[in-house]
Amino acid sequence: MVSLIRTLRHHTDEVSCCAFSPSLLVTGSGDKTLRVYNTADFSELPYSPLTGHGYRVHCCCFSSCGGFLLSCSTDGSVLLWRPDTGELLAALQHPERSPLRVCALAPDSSLLLGGACDGTVALWDRPSKTLRSCVAVSEDSVVACCFSPCGQMFATGCTRGDIKLWDVHVSLLHAHKDAHDLGVTCCSFAPQFKVESCCVEFRLVSCGQDSQLKVWIVSQRDGAVWVMELRHTLSAQSAPVLSCVFSADGELLVSGSVDKSVTIYDANQGALLHTLKQHDRYVTAVAVSPTLGLIATGSMDRSVNVWRFEDGETAAESQQIPCQERKLPGHSRLLLLADWTERDVQTWLHEEGLEELVAVFKTNNIDGPELQHLNKEMVAELGIESLGLRGRLLRKIEALKAEQSGSEALDEFLCPITRELMKDPVIAADGYSYERVSIESWIQGKNKTSPMTNLPLQTLHLIPNRSLKMAITRWKSSQ
Repeated sequence: MVSLIRTLRHHTDEVSCCAFSPSLLVTGSGDKTLRVYNTADFSELPYSPLTGHGYRVHCCCFSSCGGFLLSCSTDGSVLLWRPDTGELLAALQHPERSPLRVCALAPDSSLLLGGACDGTVALWDRPSKTLRSCVAVSEDSVVACCFSPCGQMFATGCTRGDIKLWDVHVSLLHAHKDAHDLGVTCCSFAPQFKVESCCVEFRLVSCGQDSQLKVWIVSQRDGAVWVMELRHTLSAQSAPVLSCVFSADGELLVSGSVDKSVTIYDANQGALLHTLKQHDRYVTAVAVSPTLGLIATGSMDRSVNVWRFEDGETAAESQQIPCQERKLPGHSRLLLLADWTERDVQTWLHEEGLEELVAVFKTNNIDGPELQHLNKEMVAELGIESLGLRGRLLRKIEALKAEQSGSEALDEFLCPITRELMKDPVIAADGYSYERVSIESWIQGKNKTSPMTNLPLQTLHLIPNRSLKMAITRWKSSQ
C-alpha cells in the first residue's frame, strides 16, 4: 500500500528532477532553482531556494553519504553544493559550454560526471575541482548517465537509443545499440551487486521514448569483456517513460511517464505492484529515499508529490525480513546510536510512528547520545503530556538499545577479505574498507584488483578510516 502524504508546490515552472539524501529532499525546476526540504516534516529550509544556475535545472543528485549535492543546467555548468547549509562549493563549466542534461557523483564522491547535448561527457575530479577529461561518447545528446555502485564504471544513454559502459578513464567497455527505440531517457544502477568467484554482476535499469522500462544484467567473468543481458522488459505505461530508479534495497523499481502515471515494480520478478495517478501532467522525475520508505515524484504540473509505503516499510521489510537483519533508520551504516545526529533521531521517530514528538525533540536538540540516556524523569521534563505517548517512547528507546547491544560484531566491522574484526581499517580506491595488512597483502599478490569487484584499482593509495576505527573501539568497549 502506498499513500500520498505531501504535495509541494513551491516551484514556478515545471519540476525536472528530485533527489533524496537520508535527511533531505531536493527538487530542481525550469525556474532555475533548487529547493531543499527536511524529510522529517517536509518544511523548506531557510536557505532554500538555491540560486546559481542561469537557465533551467535539468538534474540533481546527492553523494551516497548525503554530504554533497550536484546539479546541472542548460547553462552548461555543474554546481556542487553543501546541502546542509546551501553553500556553493564549486561551479564547473563544460569546456564548450554545451548544455548539460544529466549529472552524477561517484559513490565515493571523488568524481563528477556531466552529460552534454553535444554528445560529450565531462569528468571532473571532485577534491581538486579540475577537469579530467571531456570525451565524445555519442553523435547525439547524452541524456542519461550513472555510476556503478563500485565507482569504477559508468553508463551513458543518448537520444539515439544506445547505452554504453565506460571505465573512469572514459574507455569504452561495452556498447548496446538501440537499447530503446527513439531514445534513452534515464538509467540507474541498483545499489547492490554480486561478486561470485571470478564474476562480478550489476543490475541496470533504463527507460525510453519507446514507453518501456528495461532491466539489464551487466557482468564480467574472469576479466573478459563486459556483457549486457536483458532480464525484464516492463510495459505498464502507455507513453514515453522519462525517469526510473531502484529503491535503496534494490527490491523495487519506480518510474514516471508522459501518461502522468508512476509505476512501482518488484525489481526481481518484474511484477507490477502499484500504479500511482495524482499528477496532472507528465511525470518527469522520481526518487526513492535511502532510509524512510518514501518516494518523490516531480511533474510538469509544477508539483512534487511525496508518497510513503504503508507503515514506512521498504520492500525488504514488507517481505518480513527478521528484525536483526534490518538496518536501523538514521542512515548510520555502523548502526551505533552514539553516532546518530539530531536528524537521524527525527527520522527514527517517524519510522516508529512517533511523528508528534519530532518538534519536541528538535526544540531540545536531542541527538543519538541524548536519546541513549533518556529516562522516565527526563522524558517527563520534555513536556509530553500524554502518559501513553511517554510510555510508547520509553519502550521504543529500550527496544532500540536492546537491538544495538547484541554481542555479535556488525558486518561493517569485519574485513571483507578475512572476515575478522578490523584493527586498522583503511579505505581503498574501490570505496571499501579493509584491514590494512590484508589489503596490502592482496595488492602485492593479486594484480592490483579490487577484492570486492574484481575491477582494477585506479590507485593503490590507502586512506585510514578513523571514524570506523573509533566506532569499532566503542563497540568493543560496550561488550
